[in-house]
Amino acid sequence: MRIRLLSAVVLTFALAACAQDNSAPAPQGQGSWQGQRGGRGGGMWMSGRGTVGTVTEAAADHYTIKTELGEIYTVHFSVNTRIMKQPPTRHGQAQGEGERTPPQPIKATDIKVGDVIAASGEVDATAKSVGAVFVMQIDPERAKQMRAMEANYGKTWLVGRVTAINEVKVTLQGGPNNAVHTFLADENTAFRKRHDPITLADVQVGDVVRVDGAVKDGTFVATAVADMGVPQDNGPGRELREGEPLAPPQ
Repeated sequence: MRIRLLSAVVLTFALAACAQDNSAPAPQGQGSWQGQRGGRGGGMWMSGRGTVGTVTEAAADHYTIKTELGEIYTVHFSVNTRIMKQPPTRHGQAQGEGERTPPQPIKATDIKVGDVIAASGEVDATAKSVGAVFVMQIDPERAKQMRAMEANYGKTWLVGRVTAINEVKVTLQGGPNNAVHTFLADENTAFRKRHDPITLADVQVGDVVRVDGAVKDGTFVATAVADMGVPQDNGPGRELREGEPLAPPQ
């Protein structure tokens, strides 16, 4: 379960950053990211599927990686695979701030044994392989931040697709195993869509939201809700093109 959530967080960051690099063409096969779920190696709960791991072999047409569950996956790439490097974290940088800096294209040979990578594409959970359309070399400091985010999922933040709204109680689906979560809004909850303030009445079933808050008496109470709209059927999804990276602000 841990690698599924970590994969989702890492890939969301990677795709959000990549989507902001408007000068670069979209990778071939991008449409296959949408509406799929990953295998045991980890996968996006909203926008495609893939896996995350440490490189143990770097060959001419594939990487072998070891996930945090200890599973071995083969990441296959080709000339159509988009291979990028995540920008490093600067000293004193707030979490999520760096994702506004576009990633840099790199060569396949720039990824070495020991690097952590996120790969998005067609996952064969039985064969433990990924046909990658996108590979991101993860900055080590970012990986630490993402693990910290993972540990706080459900405690200080949530993200997922809204499935029901009952007065001030909102149900969403996302996270590990595409699970169901609920949160409450009160008079102190701030809502926004992109950079515009909205209200709970503007949130619709089907929207993807990121929620920040805390658990009080067993109930997640929201302090801030970012509505990223309804995902599109092409590309990484409107929630990544128009919204902010799915990281809770610090």
